[in-house]
Amino acid sequence: MARKTLVTNWVHPEVLDLLSTRGAVEANTTREPWPRAELLRRARDADAILAFMTDHVDGAFLEACPDLKVVACALKGADNFDMEACRARGVDVTIVPGGPNENNRMLLISGKIEFFMAANTLMAFDAVANNVPVVSIAAMFQKDPQVFLTHPESKITKLDELKPLTLFVSKEGISSYYQWLKSEYGFSEKNVRPYTFNPQPFIATAQSAMQGYVTSEPFAVERAAGFKPGVILLADYGFNTYSTLIETRRDLIESKPDLVQRFVDASIIGWYNYIYGDNSAGNALIKKMNPEMTDDLLAYSVAKMKEYGIVDSGDSVEKGIGAMTEERITSFFDKMVRAGVVKPTVDYRKSYTLRFVNKGVGVDLRPKK
Repeated sequence: MARKTLVTNWVHPEVLDLLSTRGAVEANTTREPWPRAELLRRARDADAILAFMTDHVDGAFLEACPDLKVVACALKGADNFDMEACRARGVDVTIVPGGPNENNRMLLISGKIEFFMAANTLMAFDAVANNVPVVSIAAMFQKDPQVFLTHPESKITKLDELKPLTLFVSKEGISSYYQWLKSEYGFSEKNVRPYTFNPQPFIATAQSAMQGYVTSEPFAVERAAGFKPGVILLADYGFNTYSTLIETRRDLIESKPDLVQRFVDASIIGWYNYIYGDNSAGNALIKKMNPEMTDDLLAYSVAKMKEYGIVDSGDSVEKGIGAMTEERITSFFDKMVRAGVVKPTVDYRKSYTLRFVNKGVGVDLRPKK
């Protein structure tokens, strides 16, 4: 077990929780990378380091960190890591190319990438609260795909009926949508159990419900347990966050608005083609980058996105995929304030711009009914 793991840039709290089970953890909880001198000071007694694009691990770094045994790199390339020096000193190096815990927003801020895909509108509010200069410019999902899965024998058809059940909810879920469930629908946490992204506890507990995405977890449960779970989509009960939002930096909007518009338009057209057209090329790339994905799961995901209106519904019917409105963002902000998730002093209007959407781009690609 490592005596100390150093995390050099901001990561999700769940990552720190996981690392803390393996030993002491020291983490940079800000959105700014440490200067090299500060990084070296903190790394001197570390056995393991979780490093990012802004870090440089070379011979001098290794000389200053004699206890270092493991370097885990969350990045796309490794030019700033001296692999030969690490091997010579017996330091194991692991590169993680992407995934939910990669600090892509830091790469966006530092100019390493120009666009970033955010999970939901809460991330945009969080950026404003922490003075992170990024802006949401399009919402690829009109509905958040967050659901609760139920056992068919429980005959659950409404959100309120979940209250007496054992509810498997992740830490991130507790701090976000579950606070909304408490404030809007009177849920409590007394029946909540940790969700660890393993469906087996739910499968084994008849009077329970499990969080998931409508595009994936119901498929996994049906394959693993042999029954088709019931599905309650939170978006249909007022959890009206946008999802899968495109973010970029404020300076890029000011200096290269044409580039931003082209990227948004291309993304919108790409989603129309993927949902309604021949998506074989897109699926091939998805499977290449995610070997665990299968043709059956991809087909299921597309079918559910259509069935539940995840990508194309509501405002996007006329305004086009990617649509956002001030009214809806204001409504969601007010709900999150009431739930205690967001402070009322956050200037949420700085979190988005409607400049690049709502223009009907690609609507002609939607099949006529």
